Parts: sequence; structure tokens; C-alpha cells
Amino acid sequence: MASEQGAEPTSILKLAAGSIAVSLIVLGLKYVAFALTGSVALYSDAVESIINVVTAIAAFFAIRISLRPADAGHPYGHSKAEYFSAVLEGVLILIAALAILREAYGAVRNPHALHAPALGLAISAAATGLNGAWSWLLITTGRKRRSPALIADGKHLLTDVYTSGGVIVGLLLVALTGWEILDPILAALVALNILWSGWSLIKESVGGLMDTALPAAELAAVQATIDANMTGALEAHDLRSRHAGRMTFIDFHLVVDGAMTVDASHAICDRIEAALKADHPESIISIHVEPEAKRTHGAMTFA
Repeated sequence: MASEQGAEPTSILKLAAGSIAVSLIVLGLKYVAFALTGSVALYSDAVESIINVVTAIAAFFAIRISLRPADAGHPYGHSKAEYFSAVLEGVLILIAALAILREAYGAVRNPHALHAPALGLAISAAATGLNGAWSWLLITTGRKRRSPALIADGKHLLTDVYTSGGVIVGLLLVALTGWEILDPILAALVALNILWSGWSLIKESVGGLMDTALPAAELAAVQATIDANMTGALEAHDLRSRHAGRMTFIDFHLVVDGAMTVDASHAICDRIEAALKADHPESIISIHVEPEAKRTHGAMTFA
């Protein structure tokens, strides 16, 4: 079991490092596509790929920090470091969108014909396919391992896939119809989509920094696990929870008979904690044992 747990952080770091390599390859392909065609829409795609490289590097270091064990200065670990990476990514996405809008405005005023559109679009399509496969891997692994940095990186790449697909279809129309004005219009639409993506990412990441509680369904499952494993205790109340990257924090009060021994109450706590950790392996659980006088005579309450 220990070797499996040790391999898990290593695999996350390898994925983060792989994102840097993939982002560099995609950036190179998209820049070649832009250079061949002179398309402002493909320029916007290449600019977004520059952001992908920067954020992939930021995500790698954030994950590396988050995997450090708890220490005297950070007794609850370093898992929140990943949220800072995600916020940085959101800010950089917004900056990239503004840069693209600026280029689109200039191209609207002075539209120009595309050069070698077929080859440029083929290269862009190859880069988009690579991005799509990698984003799927990042998102699925990030959700499985509870890594906000991997999920954020994957979602941004997925947004890139959608926008790149739209750009490719649009530029095909430009090549077929000769409507050069479509090129900067497409670039502006890409920028607006990127703005929305960046804002959503910042909002989600700030929620993590603000210690958002577990979703209602997940919190109900936690309550059910406590209820099913508190035999010997009288009541559990004041349940609190929060996420911090991969870590889940759960704490509540457990009421026991005032005459119960410390050993007996501790055994109940151990049983509940083991059951909770089966569902949330990377969690910190705090149980405050109270005497019968603290009983509320009701269902589980939330602090």
C-alpha cells in the first residue's frame, strides 16, 4: 500500500511535466500554422498556447509544493498551493484575451487574404487533436486524484480545443468564400470565449481558497457514514467540512455517555475515522468528544 501511495504523487508530477512538453509542441505547431497563413484567428490560437506553456510550468511547481508533507510551519500541509496556480492561470487567460482583441481590431481595419490555408489548417488540426487527448487525460486524472491544478490545466486545454475547432471551421469558410473579414471576427469570438473561461477559472479557484464546504450530496454521504458507524455514542452534531486541493477536512462533535471510559470513546472515534477515510483517503478528521449534557436531541446539525 505504501508503494502505491508513493507512486500516486509521482504520477501527478509526471503528468504536470508532460503538460509542459505537450504545450511547447502545440505552441510550435500553432505558430507554424499562423506563420504560413497570416491568419489573425490562428494568431489568437497561438497566443493562447503561450499561456498554456506558462500555466503548465506554474502548475508543475504548484503541484510539487502541494505534495510536500505537513511540517511545523504548515501543519495542515501545502495542498492549497495548487489554487494559486489556478488563479494565476485565470489571470493570464484574461490578459491573453485582451491581447487577441487588440490584434482582431487591427485586422478588422485592415483585412488581408490568407496564405497556404490548407497546410496551415492541417497543422492547426494536428495541434488541436493533441490538445484534446491531453486535456482529457489531465481532467480525468485530476478529478481522480483531487488535483485542482491538473483539472484547471485540463479545462483550459479543453477550452482551447473548442476554440481551435471553431477557428478551423471558420477559416475553411474564409478560404471557400473569400470573406476576409471573418478572420478577425473569429479571433474576437475566440477572445470572448477565453475571457469567460478565465473568469470561471478564477471564480472556482477563489472558492477553494475560501474553504468552500463539500457539495451537499457529498456532505450527506459523510453524515450517513458517521451515523452508520457511531454505535455506542449518543449523537453527532456540528458537522463542518472543507476542501483544500486534494485534502478534505472534516470535523464534528460526538456525544457519548458521561460514564464512558476514554478508551471506549476513542475506539468509537477510530471506527468512524476509518470509515470516513475509506471514502476520503486524503483527509484530516477531527472529532471532539462531549458528555451527554451537550446532547441536542436532534439529527446531525451543521456548524
